[in-house]
Amino acid sequence: MKPVFAKQLLTYLRLSGLKLGLLLNFGAPSLKNGIERVANNL
Repeated sequence: MKPVFAKQLLTYLRLSGLKLGLLLNFGAPSLKNGIERVANNL
């Protein structure tokens, strides 16, 4: 996945006040390999 997607998710987490988010890559060979957890360090 491109780093811009993680940065966009981090921005959304900061604006909403949430601590965790998931990036899903539906183009990965297996969905299990296409999941990335992003944490917002408040």
